[in-house]
Amino acid sequence: MDVAGDVRIVLVDDERLLREALASLLPLDGTIEVVAQAENGADAVTATIEHRPDVLVIDLEMAEMNGLEAVERILAERPGQPVLMLTRHARPGVLRRALKLGIMGFMGKGADPEEIAGVIHAVHAGRRWIAHEVLEAAIADDSPLTEREADVLRETREGYSVRDIARRMHLAPGTVRNYLSTAMQKTGGTTRHDAARMARDRGWL
Repeated sequence: MDVAGDVRIVLVDDERLLREALASLLPLDGTIEVVAQAENGADAVTATIEHRPDVLVIDLEMAEMNGLEAVERILAERPGQPVLMLTRHARPGVLRRALKLGIMGFMGKGADPEEIAGVIHAVHAGRRWIAHEVLEAAIADDSPLTEREADVLRETREGYSVRDIARRMHLAPGTVRNYLSTAMQKTGGTTRHDAARMARDRGWL
């Protein structure tokens, strides 16, 4: 993959050793500058809004506020921010959410730093790049859940009540209960929390 020009990035990962390794390796060819690092979603939001990077490189799996939640907040403040998301677990439901948000790059954290650098340049140039293993998982997706059913289960996993979910999703509480009921039937969960856990474990969220 051809690369050219300097690209300023904010690098976010809660695994300190991996983050610092990438921060050291990515700039080696002289085309990438790491302007800030963050170790959680909240700090990612602050750093990205402050530094306005050409590309945000962010881990998906982080405690408290995951990568998708952080990106959603960032895009609310900075629409059009180019994002490359890194992950260890490429779940189809996550890919759908990422594409829906407008994330342009999606790849595994185990990729070679040179490949990550190339994808950073691709995303900066406005090109979409999704790792083959992520696409393969999406093609093989066998989730029986509708988008709305998946959405209410995600909200359940975050700890929100039915009333809170209804308010956040601009739905009637009865509608939320209906979505949860059908999701429970499809997952085999006896409670909405069981259904959310089982859907997550199967890669449906």
